[in-house]
Amino acid sequence: MSDASDLPPDVEKLVGEVQYEEEGEFPVERGYVWTTCSSVENGNPLFWDDAVAQELTNGPIAPPTMLSVWFRPHNWSPGRTEPAVPLQVHFDLKERFGLPEAVMTDNTIVFYEPVRPGDRLHTRQILKSVSEEKTTKLGTGRFWVIDVEYLNQRDELVGVESYTGFGYRRGEA
Repeated sequence: MSDASDLPPDVEKLVGEVQYEEEGEFPVERGYVWTTCSSVENGNPLFWDDAVAQELTNGPIAPPTMLSVWFRPHNWSPGRTEPAVPLQVHFDLKERFGLPEAVMTDNTIVFYEPVRPGDRLHTRQILKSVSEEKTTKLGTGRFWVIDVEYLNQRDELVGVESYTGFGYRRGEA
């Protein structure tokens, strides 16, 4: 449901609808996990030691905080004709409302099933709400909340990222 009483009908009908279902370009793999853990000096044996992973989680898992890593588009991919853009609903709203600037003001992640090496993840974006027009120190625009749901190849929910964005026009504060 939307927060805005002045929401255009074409945007109102998108609230709660699944959009931009997408499969990850590559499977979850341990090399990426180890590289990520190494880059931040994460020595948690859960991610490095198979015996510990077996005891604690019934096998190796990826760090939950890597959830969005599997959907960061490569700069190039065979057959791609358009640039890959993450969080497309956000960019659609900026264009629809003529808001050239935007910031993310909040991001939360809820984790469900563990992500394991070999998993093929897919996502879908859901517009949760759009505010009425508001004026802040940045400018005049709208806040919106977008959920990105992550599922594995068995359609088990592995996580949900919720983004709050503010699209705005400068100089109107």
